[in-house]
Amino acid sequence: MAEAALFDTFARAPLRFERGEGVWLVTERGERYLDFGAGVAVTSCGHSNPHLVEALKSQAEKVWHLSNLYEIPEQERLARRLTEATFADKVFFTNSGAEALECAIKTARRYHYSKGNPEKFHIITFEGAFHGRTIATIAAGGQEKYMEGFGPKAQGFDQVPFGDLEALNAAINENTGALLIEPIQGEGGVRSVPKEFMRELRRICDEKGLLLILDEVQTGVGRTGKFFAHEWLGITPDIMAIAKGIGGGFPFGACLATAEAASGMKPGIHGTTYGGNPLAMACGNAVLDIVLADGFLENVRDVALVFRQGLAALKDRFPDVIEDIRGEGLLLGIKAKIPAGDLVTGLRNEKMLAVPAGDNVVRLLPPLVVTAEEAREGLARIERAAEALTAEQLKKTA
Repeated sequence: MAEAALFDTFARAPLRFERGEGVWLVTERGERYLDFGAGVAVTSCGHSNPHLVEALKSQAEKVWHLSNLYEIPEQERLARRLTEATFADKVFFTNSGAEALECAIKTARRYHYSKGNPEKFHIITFEGAFHGRTIATIAAGGQEKYMEGFGPKAQGFDQVPFGDLEALNAAINENTGALLIEPIQGEGGVRSVPKEFMRELRRICDEKGLLLILDEVQTGVGRTGKFFAHEWLGITPDIMAIAKGIGGGFPFGACLATAEAASGMKPGIHGTTYGGNPLAMACGNAVLDIVLADGFLENVRDVALVFRQGLAALKDRFPDVIEDIRGEGLLLGIKAKIPAGDLVTGLRNEKMLAVPAGDNVVRLLPPLVVTAEEAREGLARIERAAEALTAEQLKKTA
């Protein structure tokens, strides 16, 4: 009855979780699942993190909502901390990653408009990308399966093949205003952008007066072992969209930009009712307390190395199940030899949660607080799932 009252837009697994503890989720029946999906890279500090719980409870006892007609001290504090830790000078808070991308798109277009070049509203993106589910962001992503049935594609987005510099240069024209890319395509199959390619994008933007927009909604806030993934690549963007891990489970996002890139965003140009509300800001500041603490990101890198090495060993042992291991830090992908959905189900049978992605990949996105011991427990469950799936394949061919 309850399911029938919902839109039929999700193919939900038959699981009902009642509570969470760190990297574990507990069902209504008391079954414990190892959560290596983290709500699709959202629960960065683990479930029921005491510091986040206290921050949210404390703020909830004061004030839940204030519109942006007034000054919000915790919003100013979080913006200052983000700009001090990144390339950015300005921050706009949103409710989601898609809204952060919408703000990034509008910021880029408004920049060129304010400079007297309104025709430069086109943004070049890359095939396989995922930037959100709004009309504009599905057009930016360019994937037909997300655009089908929603009318004509929003104007101003031109896709080129992933990693193809020749196609990129051919696509740039007098209407091009920006390039938009994920440092690692998460939904697209955990495909990392090569360092040389990203540096070439930065060079092209500088040479041609374009803005470089990064979508770090999934890769940011420590997920790859750096605060943001582009730090591994030796470049900085002009505009960046973030969300997911920044709230630790509370829904909000942000658009970060240099002062120059944000120079066209004047009072009244853009707005939000809920973006930057006190509850979200309390959670965001609590997440930064944890992620920016001394040694935290180093520990993420150390645990990620243990996990990655273990996955590589499993790839060698189960070549009929695992084709390749992809990704960086704790954003890892198993390129499956069998249907990825079968592997997700196999892991779920071992009471481990993972997330499917494009290109027949299964994403592994544990909370960043995962320990080496918990990573090894995850490896043991993947091993058991691979053994069971291998046995199934042998039965079919016998």
